[in-house]
Amino acid sequence: MDLTPANSEYQQLIGQISTTYNEGRNRAAQAVNTQLVETYWAIGRYIVEFEQGGSNKAKYGKSLINHLAEDLSTMHGKGFSRSNLIYMRLFYLEYPISEKPSHLLSWSHYVELLKIDDKLERKFYEQQSVIEKWSIPELKRQKKASLFLRLAASKDKEGILQLAKQGISVLQPDDIIRDPYVLDFLKIPELHHYSEAELEGRIIEHLQNFLLELGKGFAFVGRQYRITLGNRHHYVDLVFYHRILKCFVLIDLKKEEAGYQDVGQMNMYLGYFENEENTEGDNPPIGIVLAKQKDDLLIQYAMHNVSSQLFVSKYQLYLPNREELKAVIEQQLNNY
Repeated sequence: MDLTPANSEYQQLIGQISTTYNEGRNRAAQAVNTQLVETYWAIGRYIVEFEQGGSNKAKYGKSLINHLAEDLSTMHGKGFSRSNLIYMRLFYLEYPISEKPSHLLSWSHYVELLKIDDKLERKFYEQQSVIEKWSIPELKRQKKASLFLRLAASKDKEGILQLAKQGISVLQPDDIIRDPYVLDFLKIPELHHYSEAELEGRIIEHLQNFLLELGKGFAFVGRQYRITLGNRHHYVDLVFYHRILKCFVLIDLKKEEAGYQDVGQMNMYLGYFENEENTEGDNPPIGIVLAKQKDDLLIQYAMHNVSSQLFVSKYQLYLPNREELKAVIEQQLNNY
């Protein structure tokens, strides 16, 4: 029998073996991860119960962790550093038996989550890590960019609590919109005089980070997407397709303030895509004018009777002020 790469039956066999092997390896890794998370939770429980076992044991205080780290490292090697034991103890305290941790996240995920003091904020990042399958670097980036605080700042108390409990539920166009978008990964200095072409180019260079900022469900279609109307060419800066909402998402970049003419232009793009680009099963497209600044009152009037699928959002090139965002959320929670 011909066992060369040209033989289709042989290639099918190779594919079946590879698929089975990769699936088995993933299941094995998941099983190991699940066991590791459960083991560290149990170790944390033993430490806490020992500390609570009476005055004779409680007197060990902080020295208990130091002794455990030294003795357990001698016996078992890596995995029992002082910091790791502190997190195991905290892991049990923050996730009691009635709130057992998800087996879908790794121990490294929980170490990052345990660094968040606020329980609402921590719960959100836990839910989103599961929903969007964030890697550790992605989780760190979203924490650093204050994703929860940015989303929660525009919601009432009920919305904040729902966001923390369920994460982001993408059911309608509003659910994918953020204001502002944080583009710190572009590394553009605040005083640098950049052009819209440079802004677009840097986004393409850092497309993976931009997709992370956009959120779950976005697939990149193209840049400078040409449409022709009346023998005139127009170009949409960035075009995506949202797999969950089943629609095109058009983004027009503005290096300065968004104006009424930008709203009109985007509305034209939306009309074109709905009539010329949509195929069977596609929902009406969504348009986002992404600008450095916007006048809310001007935009409100500019969008009078304009498609509800059109949004104007700001972007910023630096990380948001966490304390200011936290103050807004605390005020929202205290008002009810």
